[in-house]
Amino acid sequence: MKKIGILFGQERSFPEAFVNRVNELAEGEFVAEYVSIDKIFQAEPLDYAVILDRISQGVPFYRSAMKNAAITGTAVINNPFWWSADEKFFNNALAVKLGIPVPKTALIPSRELPTDTTDESFSNLAYPLNWDAIFEHIGFPAYMKPFDGGGWKDVYKIADKEDFFEKHKETKQLVMMLQEEIKFEEYYRCYCIGGKYVRIMQYEPNNPFHLRYAVDKAPSSEELLQTMHDYVIKLNQHLGYDFNTVEFAVRDGVPYAIDFCNPAPDAEITSVGEENFNWVIEHSALYAIERARAHKPNQDNLTWGEYVKGSVKAGAKIKIDAAEEIPVTEELAAPVELEPEKKTTKAKSTGGAKSTKSKAAAKVETEEKEAPAAEKKTTATKAAPAKSSTAEKPKAEKAAKPAKAASKTAAPKAKKESSTKK
Repeated sequence: MKKIGILFGQERSFPEAFVNRVNELAEGEFVAEYVSIDKIFQAEPLDYAVILDRISQGVPFYRSAMKNAAITGTAVINNPFWWSADEKFFNNALAVKLGIPVPKTALIPSRELPTDTTDESFSNLAYPLNWDAIFEHIGFPAYMKPFDGGGWKDVYKIADKEDFFEKHKETKQLVMMLQEEIKFEEYYRCYCIGGKYVRIMQYEPNNPFHLRYAVDKAPSSEELLQTMHDYVIKLNQHLGYDFNTVEFAVRDGVPYAIDFCNPAPDAEITSVGEENFNWVIEHSALYAIERARAHKPNQDNLTWGEYVKGSVKAGAKIKIDAAEEIPVTEELAAPVELEPEKKTTKAKSTGGAKSTKSKAAAKVETEEKEAPAAEKKTTATKAAPAKSSTAEKPKAEKAAKPAKAASKTAAPKAKKESSTKK
């Protein structure tokens, strides 16, 4: 009998309800249980047709185990390979290409040097960055948050340029995004399961966690709900997520996708409420059973998004086109004629020349190794200094390039006041 497992961490209400509901719906066709791992050997299966993964994003051991399970035929929800590759800044770029409104967003390098790097590791990074152009594009107030983060960690509300440089010191080695603030009239959080089941929930991000789904105001229009529904489907089908949430901030009637890289979204009954909880349990159980029925042993049973599938097709076409353009002639297969042997005296002379050349090369190489590192450093083209008075200050310019030590100054983190802070 095929098994459906769930891999989870500290949550309790969702895993228990999921297992119970799958077993009820399966009626003996499949059995659902908590995943049990006592050993992992390369290329050996875990004996599950389907695993709903709720925790590997925070546990590297589990992430590698899920990849091993996938390569041996398990349908892992979500695809652990894509999940490892994805991040929020790419999500925004993809949304732009799909015609889905998102806040204006800029990628910001880490304040401190990443471990095992030096200044020379950033030969291609202009110093200082064109801060004036970045700030003018995004505007203030804005939000700064990790480009691949989640769970409301390390999110800052930024008031102006000076505030940005001060708070950027706190981020240490985190690569950040600076994002336009969307002052919203309505806010929604949408579950998407299987790239087809959608649950649109009114949401108030400024409330305490347990009250964020308690919204009395009715949606402004059915047209808005349909637009968000269509955006949710399009985003998840292109990203390839089986289980995800998408958040929208509505400004002037336009839904802006704020956060849609949540492959292990909160589903505890104490936070999402009973109605939303029951919907998530029912549709995740139905989808897990669908995947178990479609499961083919010893094959790739993962979901791959339209973006990846389109890239693979385009890459294959490039290879085919390139192969067709290369003429295959008899000349390519013609035997190579060897030159007649030279006299011994000449050979010795040639060998001597090679020896002299090698010594000269060795000398140059030795001199290069002994030269100071500063003389060998290749400097990238520097960007024109920003006109901003903030960027011209020594402290501000220091913030533009990663520092070698963490700042001891700690600016208070922003209150979670608006939509783009997550």
